[in-house]
Amino acid sequence: MTNTFLDKTVAITGASGGIGQALCRQLGARGARIAALDRSDAVLAFADQLNSEGIEARGAIADITDQHAVAAAFASFGDVHVLVNNAGFSDQGTLAVTDPEGWRRHVDGNLNGAYNCVHAVLPQMVARKAGSIVTVGSVNGLGALGDPAYSAAKAGLISLTRALALEYGRYGIRANIVLPGTVRTPIWTERIRKDPDVLKRLERWYPLGRVAEPEDVAEAIVFLASDAARAITGAALPVDCGLTAGNIVMARELTLEDF
Repeated sequence: MTNTFLDKTVAITGASGGIGQALCRQLGARGARIAALDRSDAVLAFADQLNSEGIEARGAIADITDQHAVAAAFASFGDVHVLVNNAGFSDQGTLAVTDPEGWRRHVDGNLNGAYNCVHAVLPQMVARKAGSIVTVGSVNGLGALGDPAYSAAKAGLISLTRALALEYGRYGIRANIVLPGTVRTPIWTERIRKDPDVLKRLERWYPLGRVAEPEDVAEAIVFLASDAARAITGAALPVDCGLTAGNIVMARELTLEDF
């Protein structure tokens, strides 16, 4: 494993969640200084844990929907060479149960919050004429898969990513987005407790026959954030075990073949 991010600070939002923790460890193992941001105070204990593991890390508590809190947190981090917009959530599955307040909350937490973080780091990246921004979107941003408020926000992140790539490429700033499908993170714990077979039923829709692990998503982000992807910007990369390649369940039923 090479020190791909040696002497670079990588800011990661939603750092104490499942994908966030995998990101911190994988980027830290490659030499990055980790600037861990989360709205939960668990991020401070997690930053201490990273330091005990030999990864230089600093934690900050901020709700990304609060632009002033975001600005203060990023000011405390100093130079940020890579931003990973990882924070996001969904807790309303259908339009029928989504009221205007719920819609605004999801758009704020998944789209506007990411913009606040981008806004906080762009000036220094422009001044350095270098920077990488990788955002965690979702396959929900490509099609109707439930969670409509979340999905609309994730679709907006794809557009934001492309706008960044278009306008800021001249400053050496790259912007890309990964689009995970189902990921086996701790947020599934309660659903699995209620229904132990929930992931097993979902897996049949994925051509690889499994859902992604946090480390799978983190590996893709590490690549896009690194100089190995220096000619890649504006990309929307599915990390979805093949979900968006096609409808495997329908294909089997149409062909009457079990492939």
